[in-house]
Amino acid sequence: MAGGTEAFPDLGKHCQHSDCHQLDFLPFKCDGCHKVFCLEHRSYKSHECQKSDHKSRKVIVCETCLTSIEITGKEEEEKIMLERHEKSGNCDPKKKKKPTCPVRRCKETLTFSNTTVCKTCQLKVCLKHRYPADHACKQASTAPAAVVKGGWNEKFLAALASRNGKDCAKSERPSSPTTPSVKGFTRFFYSLF
Repeated sequence: MAGGTEAFPDLGKHCQHSDCHQLDFLPFKCDGCHKVFCLEHRSYKSHECQKSDHKSRKVIVCETCLTSIEITGKEEEEKIMLERHEKSGNCDPKKKKKPTCPVRRCKETLTFSNTTVCKTCQLKVCLKHRYPADHACKQASTAPAAVVKGGWNEKFLAALASRNGKDCAKSERPSSPTTPSVKGFTRFFYSLF
């Protein structure tokens, strides 16, 4: 069938669907079967295209190492790609076991976004157990005692004193005569009225 009208014979094309043959001035060409269709029959499903999956992307998972392998094509290619992957040397069964949180009864898989390293014991744990008390940290019992004693405060003051050349923590601060008191300010304020 030729497209167009009597006045414009080259304008538009007829839909190549077997039940349609509608004249369409903006036809669609299927990239699978290369036929021309109207708006209603342009999708692969509506015109039952035999080559609808020619550009589809599929992912298969290797059962040995759980690596994802992308394929574009038929089921025969799946077997070939899996064999090629196993022969490549990248298929390692050790990769199959994903790391999990070492805390007892926690089955959380450790990924990039939910893993943290404890600063005291250097243990990789999930975010639920990021605090030393939550994962039975070996140094958790000594760390709070040091904080209560002011261990970090003493170290800071010692470092500050070494920079200034004198011991800041031990000396008493003399009260400055230029520092105004609240009582003196109140007297001054009321004397203005």
